Amino acid sequence: MEPGTIILTGCAGFIGCKVAELLLQAGHIVVGIDNLNDAYDVRLKQWRLKQILHHPGFRFHQLDISNRAALSALFESACETPGNRPSAIINLAARAGVRQSVEDPWVYFDTNVTGTLNLLDLCRKLSINKFILASTSSLYGQGNAMPYREDANTDAPLSPYAASKKAAEALCYTYHYLYGIDVTVFRYFTVYGPAGRPDMSLFRFVQWISEGRQVLVYGDGRQSRDFTFVDDIARGTIAGLKPLGYEVINLGSDTPIVLIEAIRLVEALVGRKAEIVHTPRHPADVQATWAEISKAKRLLDWQPQSTFQDGVGALVRWYQTNREWAKQISTG
Repeated sequence: MEPGTIILTGCAGFIGCKVAELLLQAGHIVVGIDNLNDAYDVRLKQWRLKQILHHPGFRFHQLDISNRAALSALFESACETPGNRPSAIINLAARAGVRQSVEDPWVYFDTNVTGTLNLLDLCRKLSINKFILASTSSLYGQGNAMPYREDANTDAPLSPYAASKKAAEALCYTYHYLYGIDVTVFRYFTVYGPAGRPDMSLFRFVQWISEGRQVLVYGDGRQSRDFTFVDDIARGTIAGLKPLGYEVINLGSDTPIVLIEAIRLVEALVGRKAEIVHTPRHPADVQATWAEISKAKRLLDWQPQSTFQDGVGALVRWYQTNREWAKQISTG
């Protein structure tokens, strides 16, 4: 697609920063929005932001998407800039995480539902015709056949996080139906990589094993996850900027990894044995995830390019380079 101006929320987030980096490399102007909240250690967000702040095509605004008045003022200003009218919104701002959402559901609905509604209505108001939403494989819950297809039943979310993303998806369809906004919803599967979220298992495993700490495993460790490398996710997200009408698309690796095998790989890459401690499985956790990705291949010509070993290797190298402060990060 031709370079243009794209509004990217969650630009200091794990996926958002990589999407911003690729968009800037392709010649786009990126209007980045992030509230830099303390849902996890802000040093990670600041590190990511530092990777893109210097770029001449990047404009950063510290803002919460649930703040409708502030968001409207920013958008109206952006749309008034001659030659730089935004052509799309990529909404990656979100409160993520299954277990944390059980503790505080309200903040999840503020960001994931109200924030999405605010952005969709600004699309309507300012005639921005492309909207991308980051959704989640957590919608598939339990009871669906694997690999998960986009037309599977998502009516029984197991956590407030999944429920909030289900609501956001429903709002996206409503605005597509009423106002003709072109919407692509991506259901991401367990994203990992350098500077990732510290509440995710692979960041935890790398930190805990590197520092000789106990490795907490929920259940027996035989659960499996469709781990997907962040660079692959970012490429797929940007591919979704093409006109598609309204589509829900899985982005995953299509190669589930058993958790205990992931630990063994980290052990090998770090060069240290894990001290594993088992604890009961959380009721909001699913036993397995597995993405069916033929739709992404067909509509976007997308498929993952990174192997699990290469991706975890990149995470381990990042951790070792930034170990002085990364070892201090709370993993929740």
